[in-house]
Amino acid sequence: MKEELLFCPLGGAGEIGMNMNLFAYGRPDNQKWIIVDIGVTFADDTVPGVDLIYPDPGFIVDRRHDLLGIVLTHAHEDHIGAIAHIWPKLKCKIYATPFTAVLISEKFKEKKIDINEYLKVVELNSILKLEPFKIEFITLTHSILEPNGLKIETPVGSILHTGDWKCDPDPLIGGNINSKRLKEIGDEGVLTMICDSTNVFSSGRAGSELDVRKSMLKIMERLQKRIIITSFASNVARMETALYCAEKTGRQIALAGRSMHRIYKAARQCGYLQDVIEPLDARDVKNISREKIVYLCTGSQGEPMGAMTRISNFTHPDIFVERGDAVIFSSKIIPGNEKKLYKLHNQLVKEGVEVISEDTEFIHVSGHPNREDLKDMYDWIRPKSVIPVHGEQRHMLEHINFAKEMQVPYPLKVENGDIVRIYPGKKPEVYDKAPSSKLYVDGSISVEEDAQSIKERKNLSSNGFLEATILITPKGNIHNKPLLTLRGLPIYEKEEFIDSLEEEIEKTTRTFSLINKSQESNLIDALKITCRKFTKERVGKRPYTNINLVRI
Repeated sequence: MKEELLFCPLGGAGEIGMNMNLFAYGRPDNQKWIIVDIGVTFADDTVPGVDLIYPDPGFIVDRRHDLLGIVLTHAHEDHIGAIAHIWPKLKCKIYATPFTAVLISEKFKEKKIDINEYLKVVELNSILKLEPFKIEFITLTHSILEPNGLKIETPVGSILHTGDWKCDPDPLIGGNINSKRLKEIGDEGVLTMICDSTNVFSSGRAGSELDVRKSMLKIMERLQKRIIITSFASNVARMETALYCAEKTGRQIALAGRSMHRIYKAARQCGYLQDVIEPLDARDVKNISREKIVYLCTGSQGEPMGAMTRISNFTHPDIFVERGDAVIFSSKIIPGNEKKLYKLHNQLVKEGVEVISEDTEFIHVSGHPNREDLKDMYDWIRPKSVIPVHGEQRHMLEHINFAKEMQVPYPLKVENGDIVRIYPGKKPEVYDKAPSSKLYVDGSISVEEDAQSIKERKNLSSNGFLEATILITPKGNIHNKPLLTLRGLPIYEKEEFIDSLEEEIEKTTRTFSLINKSQESNLIDALKITCRKFTKERVGKRPYTNINLVRI
């Protein structure tokens, strides 16, 4: 049997977010595996009560005894957010550069898991040997500190896994993209490049953080009242820009939001943000005049619990906004967040607050490669094949077309669960399918997509709740009237509704012999049908219905 080199995405292929990639090398009966990234995506309103979703790791859990470790490219939640949920099923080594390692440690501390024995810090631009893999970390630029591409070298050839990246000539904080090494890797030969597809529809270049800083400074110089900047907490370069511009405009700055404080602390711990002004505690700046303060806060996507939403609702304990102030949304509107974000914009405008966003000013650049950036990477690497990831179906198809324009011989479109044989063979091909699905973090428990708790909560959110408790005497009669509880039903004449429903319940109950306990389950089913049918006829809803039979 020949050695094989395999690639299998469990998340992030056909979607933006929830990245989880598997690589394997060896004979089919003796393959060693690594995981690259282990991320989450965020649930929307269609899944009430759920915040996080991550890939089902069952396929690799079954192979955990042949798993060499988890290798992380960078610290964005869609690349590390699931690690504390999945790792307890794997108990393997974790490899990350210093900034990512600090944030990983915090995640495990929250879960009360001691990860020190397993978490291994890898220096920037260094090589990690996990036989038969030799993994080289290559510094790239992105919208977070320490983004890495990975050269995954095996006895039969190399893969370049780009992770998330862009070409930023002036990233402001952290290293420049290591284009010299990328060119050398291209010269050495790359079997397959697995590449970010997020901005494949965007022409030109993604832009530089330095250009954002210049624009931000001009904007802040003209603003005379209180300034609130909201951005992604993970963008440390943007954080440094806010600190820099505050100092240049003679203002103090305060941070707001848990993740903003956490990222600031992690960056400082790793030696970044050393030559900027110290942010103040938001509780200590209330006596500073409006024109002398800047706040940098979370909630740039209109998150209900983000600091920006609480400020706009006047429920934040320390920060107040009023007519004449300005709010700068220094971030991209993530698709799907438009509704809640524009609601937030409108709320602020109604209060007389100036709203500055990417719609009106140049205050944000993406962390992902536009087409000119992609051209640079293709020119450097010159891969024999390309597998697009980190994109929806439409992004990945366009990326395939782009790869063909760049004269790549064998581009391949995949989806989650596809097992791709990169070697042996002239070109990569999908030859098998791994089980792939999603797990929902429901409270503190991970459940499957079709879990009963999810189905019930969807039903409750759409149709409301009805509960009937029926007391049964020893002689098999109903004691008094049924006790009814209604929630989430559009009922205006409540007394009349309850009286009529009680009559229907009693009619149905009389058709059963209550002395016979074996009839109870049939009665419960009949009462559920009665209650749902009655409510549907009256108010157009079929509520989630619970029936209690209590013998007294």
